[in-house]
Amino acid sequence: MSSATRSLSEPQVLAHTKRRLFPTEDVESDRSSPSYVVADTQFSQAEWLPGRPIDPAIRNCLAPFNHVRIGGGYPDLVGVGPLEADLLTVDRVGDEPPLIAVEAKGYASDGVDTRRGIVQAYDRLHEANAAYLAAPADAIAETDRTLARELNVGVLGVDSAGDVDVLETPRIVGNRTTTEATALRFQAGAQGVANASFGLNHPKNYLGYPLAHYADGDTGTLLAEYDVVGAVTDARRGAEFLGLIEDGPRVELTSLGHEVVRFARSRCGSVTAALEEFQEWYRSRTRFVDLAPEWGQLARRIVFEYPATELLVTELQTMHDDWQPEPTLVDLVEHMHELHPTFAVELFVRSDEAVRGRVLTEDGRLRSAALEDGSVYHSPTVFQLKAMLYHTGILTERGSEPNRLEPTEDVWALREPV
Repeated sequence: MSSATRSLSEPQVLAHTKRRLFPTEDVESDRSSPSYVVADTQFSQAEWLPGRPIDPAIRNCLAPFNHVRIGGGYPDLVGVGPLEADLLTVDRVGDEPPLIAVEAKGYASDGVDTRRGIVQAYDRLHEANAAYLAAPADAIAETDRTLARELNVGVLGVDSAGDVDVLETPRIVGNRTTTEATALRFQAGAQGVANASFGLNHPKNYLGYPLAHYADGDTGTLLAEYDVVGAVTDARRGAEFLGLIEDGPRVELTSLGHEVVRFARSRCGSVTAALEEFQEWYRSRTRFVDLAPEWGQLARRIVFEYPATELLVTELQTMHDDWQPEPTLVDLVEHMHELHPTFAVELFVRSDEAVRGRVLTEDGRLRSAALEDGSVYHSPTVFQLKAMLYHTGILTERGSEPNRLEPTEDVWALREPV
């Protein structure tokens, strides 16, 4: 066993494993292949063991961080994404990419506890579709591989050069979906929160896109001609996130997008006439549901289809019932973190390594003081999504850009609580 291999720490093993399992994971730029992965918050700290700092490059590789409960504990790495064929005993895993949990073990003063890692990975199979032990290759014994096969746990051997060998392949299993797992599936899917998700803060900009796409002529030209929106790329992206289009080599309307077209033709006679009506709303700051009630109600139904909206409305109603009718942003995030910690972090907190490190302790608790700084928040949620919830009559106040946000004064209240 080489001294280089014996120096492999748990964070190093985990970073090499993440690169092997999720080689193209890039939630901010590529939505075509659904993939999202987080490392546990314990890896965001400056030192792994006393006197053994975690290389900043390792932390950067492992980011973003979150404390996600899967099974009876918190995996070192948990993600959703398609796996290469040699990582599983089957090629097909159904329509959805699997939820994957990884337990990593590295060298410590008492060696490598591979058996414990296998048992921990097995526990994650209560909710994950596949689970792996990742450890230095030289530390994995034949008895470890036998135990892993019996428990349906994959085994990944990591060497000092960062190469990862697949020593045991697990079978995909079907499991119940918890809120925590759902949060990661949400982020991995086409509608997950990314910096590119909502670049505009008015729902008409997104409603107009399927109309211009359906009408005769170039989509971008029509959007500009009828003063719907000049930022065509942002409009297309937001229409995709709201489920109005499928954006690939060729833009296609979804069933929801076709329903927008049907509504426009029924109400206005043609999509061109509808676009002319949109032109009348140019630069209006009036709440959309008040300015154009029928269109506003349509936008409300579409925005409510967005997966995060229902959860937000449900929890705001709960807070209203608990005598907190006008919670601030800080109140809301703290409340949601109590009930849906993974979703709360992924929806509201920027995925930047330094930001997650400020907001979350190494065991995943919130640092409330950090939540009072507007710069830690995800703009597509606190600005654009909130503005759309305002315009569709769901919330009482508009959103604010993070650089202007005062989280302790930013009110998230239902306009029509029940």
